[in-house]
Amino acid sequence: MTHSFQLLPDHGRAIIGDLHLAQGDRRDDLIVFCHGYKGFKDWGAWHLMAKAFTEAGFDFVRFNFSHNGGTVEQPIDFPDLEAFSENNYSLEMSDLQMVLDHFSSAEQTPLAPPKNIYLLGHSRGGGIVMLTAAQDKRINKVATLAAVSDYQARFLEGTPHFETWKATGITHIENSRTGQLLPHKFQFYLDFIANEERLTISKAVKELKVPQLIVHGTQDPTVALKEARALHHWNPDSGLLIIDGADHVFGMQHPWNKPELPAAMQEAVSALIAFYSA
Repeated sequence: MTHSFQLLPDHGRAIIGDLHLAQGDRRDDLIVFCHGYKGFKDWGAWHLMAKAFTEAGFDFVRFNFSHNGGTVEQPIDFPDLEAFSENNYSLEMSDLQMVLDHFSSAEQTPLAPPKNIYLLGHSRGGGIVMLTAAQDKRINKVATLAAVSDYQARFLEGTPHFETWKATGITHIENSRTGQLLPHKFQFYLDFIANEERLTISKAVKELKVPQLIVHGTQDPTVALKEARALHHWNPDSGLLIIDGADHVFGMQHPWNKPELPAAMQEAVSALIAFYSA
């Protein structure tokens, strides 16, 4: 059973999401999933991943970050480019906190506060969940799929592209699937610098007090495998699953019209279920 929800932060842009209730014997455990850059809760086969977790007895939440470029009326793709341009890591951290507060509340229905809260993030969302797991004592376990290890490195400081971005205040990244030019205002970088200590992934991973699982593919063209190895190096107690031949999205694409997950994603989900169940 799936229940949709909507939360409204003070800035006025909604967080929309879906709560998938466990099927059969419920573990009293909630998994909260964060999508990545140019992502959204309904991308690809995330719905089949949700189904796999609920069949294993977990409640599962997937949601859109408030500034991911989607809207309440059109949550898929990027109709609100102004919102996309104003996004930053601090906003995504705040959005996740609001979702966690919502589902930790005794007044929340139809789900009573869970006994355990687990985080899962893909790509950039992987960074968000690792940072949150290090800072929020409500989190019991954290896992990532093709996660980034360093937000600052992605700004390419000192390059001609960075200097042009700084001078003009805006840059654009093409979304090859939709053909859109997605805008990024320079505030994205300034917000990171202003909050660098709490947004440094290496620091967070070294300070983790909860179990961690890192899942990555050998053929990821977006986030290199060395980033997964760096995460594991910073936390030698973490689990590291390297899936041979898997790309950044573990064989998925959008839209996904097949009834089953691709083999690489099935392997990842099986490992995640075992990790969260232990």
